[in-house]
Amino acid sequence: MRQPRYSKEEFARRGNALYEAQVRQHVEDGNHGKIVAIDIETGAFEVADTPMIAVDRLYEREPNAQPWVIRIGHRAVFRFGSRSLSKPV
Repeated sequence: MRQPRYSKEEFARRGNALYEAQVRQHVEDGNHGKIVAIDIETGAFEVADTPMIAVDRLYEREPNAQPWVIRIGHRAVFRFGSRSLSKPV
């Protein structure tokens, strides 16, 4: 069974930093609303329609991954309203 090696705060800090610095530029165009799973130790990432598929693909590549999951173009993976990070048209 995989165990987290970091606190929730450290996961969030590392995951968001990697997304902004390395991943966002590769995934945002054409993937709005999809999920990206990022290994917070290596920076490896996978994009999919659901969190489970993205994480499973990441584990196939990086068996010891510590995945951070983000919905592309949104502030959170799951939303309870209709607000996103994209600008109104």
